[in-house]
Amino acid sequence: MGLLYGTYVPFVNTDVGGTSVMSTEPVTASGLRPGVSEDGVAPPDNTDGQHPEPRPMRADAVKNRARILQAAEEIFATEGVSVPIDTVAERAGLGVGTLYRHFPTKEALFEAIVVARLEQLLESVRTQCSAGDPGAALFAFLREFAGQASAKRDLFEALGSAGIDIKSQCFEMMDEMKRNIDQLRQRAAAAGAIRSDVSTDEIVGLVIGACQAGGHAGADDDSLQRMVKIVCDGLRSPISSPATALTS
Repeated sequence: MGLLYGTYVPFVNTDVGGTSVMSTEPVTASGLRPGVSEDGVAPPDNTDGQHPEPRPMRADAVKNRARILQAAEEIFATEGVSVPIDTVAERAGLGVGTLYRHFPTKEALFEAIVVARLEQLLESVRTQCSAGDPGAALFAFLREFAGQASAKRDLFEALGSAGIDIKSQCFEMMDEMKRNIDQLRQRAAAAGAIRSDVSTDEIVGLVIGACQAGGHAGADDDSLQRMVKIVCDGLRSPISSPATALTS
């Protein structure tokens, strides 16, 4: 995914310039400056020079943040990441000021969406690590992994253009995900579901390659999942590979 495991995926070109990109300057005096607000988003008190834990958001602020993320995902998926930020706020049913207090820049909004999806993937791979069928668990996760990588390729491109390295900022999550994928591979190999001479990095590289090819060809999700299925069929051990794998 993007720079996952040192492999960069050249996603489709996306226009993130122009007036649609929110300013990276702090929002000022007119009530848009990040700080204490009516929805409870406030920076921690740092008067003693220490770095205490941020204050938890109020329940209504948590809901507002979730509404913004959901609206942004929907709009970016259908209209692209260059959509005016006012449109996101309108879709969320909130004021632009509230959106700015949660996400001072458009890149911060992109990053929050990507991090939320990484968290979902991490939860998914943890669940699959305890699934009863090791082979099915690995293949199910690889399908989900590819779907998420493909769906968010425009956000990765936008973040990369802004100089934001998700791999560095989410190192611990990425590292845990790699360790869990490796556990999935080892379980599947031990069960005889996949060949034993393939590494985790090779598996991830093959799936990323499918995402890359699909992005260049403008493939839809069904076409991408077929390519991932071909990858999975190639990973199967000869004994476990069904004769009709591609049509089943």
